[in-house]
Amino acid sequence: MRFAICNETYQNTSFEKMCADAAAAGYQAIELAPFTLKDDPRELTVEEALTLCAKAKSFGLEILGLHWLLTKPTWFHITTPDALQRKETVKFGRHLAQFCAATGGRIMVWGSPKARNVLPEWNYEDAFKRAAECVREVAEECGKYGVVIAMEPLGRKETNFLNTAEETIRLCQLVDHPSCKLHLDVKAMSDETKPIPDIIRDSKDWTVHFHTNDPNLRGPGQGEVKYEPIIAALRETNYDGYLSVEVFDYTPDAPTIARQSIAYLKQVMGL
Repeated sequence: MRFAICNETYQNTSFEKMCADAAAAGYQAIELAPFTLKDDPRELTVEEALTLCAKAKSFGLEILGLHWLLTKPTWFHITTPDALQRKETVKFGRHLAQFCAATGGRIMVWGSPKARNVLPEWNYEDAFKRAAECVREVAEECGKYGVVIAMEPLGRKETNFLNTAEETIRLCQLVDHPSCKLHLDVKAMSDETKPIPDIIRDSKDWTVHFHTNDPNLRGPGQGEVKYEPIIAALRETNYDGYLSVEVFDYTPDAPTIARQSIAYLKQVMGL
């Protein structure tokens, strides 16, 4: 398992300074949130992606992929009955697949809770099918570039759609495309009734990416979640992807978060 960190951790720091600090802290890759790169991510170009890739490589880093896909524009949605809205969401997702591939990335983490909430007047199973259709269309584009969508279960405080790994795997099965798999996040899994190590074991055939954090919104080891059983389960299931640090509380500062997080993960892993 290798170590990565999400770029929004660094807030208003330049891309070069972020790469320099992440590399100095010991990370091998960074994960990009499109909305941090351009106010309207629909305008992101392949040329810009290639530039970012080259800059990251100059610091010895990979760009592993993208997350927070549908944050901007805010009206994107995958479960809505509005066919035009879904069509525009798919169009953007297909654009991100090309952009992701051009950065050298191979993972697109699909969380975006507000862009999937199911309204009370909608039938859940109908919404479920609409979401699968949207994701399948994007997955078909991803497949052309060797990119994989990593669908992310999220806690009940964030969304009412795909709250468990089991339900998210059901969606992936309905999508039925090799470029649609599962992403697991420690904060989100903490909201499930099933113990996190059991979720990891039960999801082993689908998991392609993993976020490390804590329900308190901080980094791994900075809250109550103990990572020894988590790392043991990942090793047991032969997970060989990235452990990507994703926090939502950016205090005290990015360099401290980056170093404390990777130091704790290495300690737990015996490295």
